[in-house]
Amino acid sequence: MSAVEHLIARAEALLGRLEAVLPQPLMAPDWAASVAFRYRKRNGRPQLEPVRHVAPIRLQDLKEVEAQKEKLLRNTEQFVAGRPANNVLLTGARGTGKSSLIKACLNEFADRGLRLIEVDKSDLVELPDLVDLVAERPERFVIFCDDLSFDEGELGYKALKSMLDGSISVAGDNVLIYATSNRRHLLPEQMKDNLAVKYDENGELHPGEAIEEKISLSERFGLWVSFYPFSQQEYLEICAQWQRYHGMDEAQIAASRQSALVWALERGSRSGRVAYQFARDLAGRGQLESLPSSTIHGDAPEGLDDV
Repeated sequence: MSAVEHLIARAEALLGRLEAVLPQPLMAPDWAASVAFRYRKRNGRPQLEPVRHVAPIRLQDLKEVEAQKEKLLRNTEQFVAGRPANNVLLTGARGTGKSSLIKACLNEFADRGLRLIEVDKSDLVELPDLVDLVAERPERFVIFCDDLSFDEGELGYKALKSMLDGSISVAGDNVLIYATSNRRHLLPEQMKDNLAVKYDENGELHPGEAIEEKISLSERFGLWVSFYPFSQQEYLEICAQWQRYHGMDEAQIAASRQSALVWALERGSRSGRVAYQFARDLAGRGQLESLPSSTIHGDAPEGLDDV
């Protein structure tokens, strides 16, 4: 090998190493591989990975959230049909079906071109590139941010705020953002924020700039869908729904009622998630064979019906 050839080989090897560490553009995935995708970074390179096993949950599987279901279903129907629709923020009690409702909407409208892209909050700074990638696609895309909340100074906060409403560049009409959170305003609210509150001469209360800033992100979502803790009866209805899903009959469901209440009491929560976990545990352990005999015969601890 001549000196020139050796130099060229070394230069090519150096360029190869540089390409491995330089930022790479986001490449389109195989859109036919799935109806849902995850935005991930592998070795610093952004990728849209097809979700091989999409959660099969359907709208009829979700009980005691009919009002919330109707709102999200209507908005998604408008979006898929090409009519104006809003970005959506789903907030409220944990385990009440916020994320499940979005997944169920995907399954409801996937055959009409709806697609979902899940993005972690740490990757929200890449939203403009993601929106540009799908801008010319014929499908309708929901960018899904689950369990969204921010601490002070996080970069994703500003990126999301600009994308929702404020940037000179807007998302195309084939993109919406659906986010879930346990916080209505997505940022922690602290006592010190109230120190800047002012009263005018008429005694009217005016929030300080810190409070206005914390409210400004959530209000850019055009539609708010709120979820609330379930009552005992609502919790039992959801337990029964998931028990039927696992093949239990009405007699078995009735006999497991007290066990369902104990399960919720031990976890300190009556939520759809807790009901789902109870039904899975019961089904996995052999349904009624796993229940204590005192529970089957109805000898529950005193006052348990009022849990």
